[in-house]
Amino acid sequence: MHDDRDLVEARLKRVLNERIRPAIYPESVPLEVAVWHAPDEPVPVAQGLAAGGEPIAVGQAWGKPWGTSWFTVSGAVPMEWSGRIVEAILDLGFDADRPGFQCEGLVYRPDGTPVKGLNPRNQWVRVASPAEGGEEVLLHVEAASNPIILGHDAFRPTAMGDKETAGGDPLYLLTRMDLAVFDKTVWELVMDLEVIGELMLELPVDGPRRWELLRAVERALDAVDLQDVGGTAAAARAELAGVLASPAVPSAHRISAVGHAHIDSAWLWPLRETVRKVARTTSNMTALLEDEPDFVFAMSQAQQWAWVKEHRPEVWAKVTKAVAAGRFVPAGGMWVESDTNMPGSEAMARQFVHGKRFFIDEFGVDNEEVWLPDTFGFAAGLPQIIKAAGSRRLLTQKISWSQTNTFPHHTFLWEGIDGTRIFTHFPPVDTYNCSMQGRELAHAARNFKDKGVARHSLAPTGWGDGGGGTTREMVAKAARVRDLEGSAMVAWETPAEFFAKAEAEYPQPPVWVGELYLELHRATLTSQAKTKQGNRRSESLLREAELWAATAAVRADAPYPYERLDRIWKTVLLHQFHDILPGSSIAWVHREARRTYEVVARELNEIIDGAQRALAGEGQQELIFNGAPHARHGVPAGGAAPAGPAPATRARPRAGGGFVLEDELLRVEVDGRGLVVSAFDLRAGRETVAPGRAANLLQLHQDFPNKWDAWDVDEFYRRTVTDLTEAADVRLDGDAVLVERSFGASAVTQRLTLTSGRLEIDTEVDWHETEKFLKLAFPLDVRADRYASESQYGHSFRATHTNTSWEAAKFEACNHRFVHVEEPGWGVAVVNDSTYGHDVTREVDGHGTTTTLRASLLRAPRFPDPETDQGTHRFRHALVPGAAIGDAVREGYFINLPERRLPGAAPVQPLVTVDDDAVVVTAVKLADDESGDVIVRFHESRGGRAKATLRPGFPVAEVVATDLLERPTGEPQRPVDGIPVTLRPFELVTLRLKRA
Repeated sequence: MHDDRDLVEARLKRVLNERIRPAIYPESVPLEVAVWHAPDEPVPVAQGLAAGGEPIAVGQAWGKPWGTSWFTVSGAVPMEWSGRIVEAILDLGFDADRPGFQCEGLVYRPDGTPVKGLNPRNQWVRVASPAEGGEEVLLHVEAASNPIILGHDAFRPTAMGDKETAGGDPLYLLTRMDLAVFDKTVWELVMDLEVIGELMLELPVDGPRRWELLRAVERALDAVDLQDVGGTAAAARAELAGVLASPAVPSAHRISAVGHAHIDSAWLWPLRETVRKVARTTSNMTALLEDEPDFVFAMSQAQQWAWVKEHRPEVWAKVTKAVAAGRFVPAGGMWVESDTNMPGSEAMARQFVHGKRFFIDEFGVDNEEVWLPDTFGFAAGLPQIIKAAGSRRLLTQKISWSQTNTFPHHTFLWEGIDGTRIFTHFPPVDTYNCSMQGRELAHAARNFKDKGVARHSLAPTGWGDGGGGTTREMVAKAARVRDLEGSAMVAWETPAEFFAKAEAEYPQPPVWVGELYLELHRATLTSQAKTKQGNRRSESLLREAELWAATAAVRADAPYPYERLDRIWKTVLLHQFHDILPGSSIAWVHREARRTYEVVARELNEIIDGAQRALAGEGQQELIFNGAPHARHGVPAGGAAPAGPAPATRARPRAGGGFVLEDELLRVEVDGRGLVVSAFDLRAGRETVAPGRAANLLQLHQDFPNKWDAWDVDEFYRRTVTDLTEAADVRLDGDAVLVERSFGASAVTQRLTLTSGRLEIDTEVDWHETEKFLKLAFPLDVRADRYASESQYGHSFRATHTNTSWEAAKFEACNHRFVHVEEPGWGVAVVNDSTYGHDVTREVDGHGTTTTLRASLLRAPRFPDPETDQGTHRFRHALVPGAAIGDAVREGYFINLPERRLPGAAPVQPLVTVDDDAVVVTAVKLADDESGDVIVRFHESRGGRAKATLRPGFPVAEVVATDLLERPTGEPQRPVDGIPVTLRPFELVTLRLKRA
């Protein structure tokens, strides 16, 4: 019997491929084709339609890398096709296995109306149904010749990632441009056979249902006349009708299919190409919605919706109509599907503010579901941000990519650092590009870890990244497995409908506490250092711009730059997309990002400078403006005061070579190699550097991961390390120690200074290595089983040991401004101004336990950008001995928000003050509704309880708690003597202060 089964399966495969599928289009005639190649960047639609062109024949080459070609196809429907369905088949030279990663097209009618996108799995355009015969056909195709960056030779360095290096040779061959008869009966037969054939392979080998399906396939194939497929297709379908009508068992797994097209806002293409990918996909999906009444489609990323509105108003009209019908669903409530590890507190909040507000303003839709299928892990601070934005559910998929441990749940409550819990679903289909294949549906049912207590899961269905979204074939397959014996049951539903069912059936799901760490793509915390620095510095500048502009508006009646700040925030948020900020995009993307961050910095500094000048007034007294949330050197947080005396630092030669830096808090010894061999805490009377070890140690590793070069660092990289201990020069420069080194083709200059008990290390690297990883190591004389690293609105803890595979897998992790290790009563912090990746390890020798903290500085992967990080970089770190967690928080802000000095007339009082340093103010701004109200956002920063009084520095009529979108969540109160606040650990609070 097994041989018989195998023969039937082989027969089905061959007959489908060689006879039945080709018979879908039994007759065809060629179209006439002309082409016009745009000279450079894409042109407006009207220009492309009017351009005309030169004749081009099938088989000819077209399309320079990153070019745009406008094809005009014309012809007439043959009279003898009257009464039949006619489609245009337009194959630009597609590789069917790579939807979304090659050439694409958008079809227009002569009046500029978009019809649909062209993609490898979606090459048809309906012309007539039915045809009368003689219809004139005239279509225009805006075709993008995007290179295949991630080709069959995956991860090979390529110059194709930037139009400046990609060359001009054409990439594609025009393959087919025909009018053809579409035989719907044959197409339906193909769908029948695919569904049954795919289901058959997933059923038990000796089970009766599998054999029932196999015999039905035999009868259907026997009924097909291979020389007259169209004439016998109906009879073949009749042989399958019975098995397709058999209903699913009551206990069958239920899958909510959500039409979807995951589109990376930039990745292996630049931002401008994503604008067009979105237009092609939304055109496809609005067309499919018109044809398929049960289908629903969800699209995330408000930025992508905004692109359609701005750049493709003709597509936008179709989208808004479909949204009004409830079938084209705004999803996610974020500006982009951002990375969630590296964005800072306020930036993560603003992803929701700008994303949700766009959907509310445009459609009146305030969805509760966060949609992040492809993000590379999730920081533990995210749940309370989701809740504070008015959302309460999360969908993700990427955790299925983890290489070491299998995540134990598919539906669960995710608990963040403050105790907030978010209902979370992790689809067991293990893809966000489900195509309704039988193996995918069977995998979802088998893989689902919540059997017995739940039976619903979600399947994001459609080709992403410009692959065209959901296809009519996927819809047809879903219809057949809606209620089919042996299969999971499938229904098209919105994300909200799925979550409602999932919550109802599973009222007490398991709880996962802490970060959702992806055991993969760890190097995204370091790749493309300038992109990461641009993000961090933009976040800091935005904080200052809002703070000083709001202060100037209240104190000096200066205009508040609402529009400019809104625009800049959206630019920064866009660049936090999960392939831009992580450094995993092509060279073109990061080249543009660097320029964008420069423009952002200039404009924000203009805003800051203008506001501070308005506040300082005319005068010659030097004022220090402190944008940090803590007072320093006599200057209040959020205010300005005259400069006080600088802390005294002494520098002297060190016995045996090198130098000693000392102030009243710390004595640092730098040896002749430029390494820190001692950092002695004078108050505590103890050493920071582990015995026999040296800090400020640069270490260089070979770094060639098994795959995913820009994304991954594999654990074996640690086995090969070179300590950079040779110094070309170590000398004093005033009160600073200068260290110069060279290695390979690169050079490093470091400046070590001592200020108020912290050792600041300014590192400039002229980096010209390939496939190397540069770390900055601090071996600390601290015995700690865990350490803290800053996350959004707080910090989370990770183990320093590797007791379990879960702990061992976190060999590279994310921090924001600080990492902190401590023994009871004494700790050490390392703070930074622009790095994220780090590792912490522990070892024991005869001297005791050493906890080594290493900051990740630079990598040199060659894919997808072969010149990643080549050039000059500057990093600032500070070693802070004797630091409690509150000190780590404060010093982290100080290094990211340096003092600004300006001549002025008088000190500037802060708009708000808080009398407890544990309560950190993260934003002071004017309300987005332009009412003039002041918004203050703050949180408890140390992981404990806090009672504080917030005192406004201006008359306040009333105060009300709000969500992140500045909507009231409580009753207005009238402050009498300040505003008392009581906070739980890491609790986040937003207040609106109405000015009297």
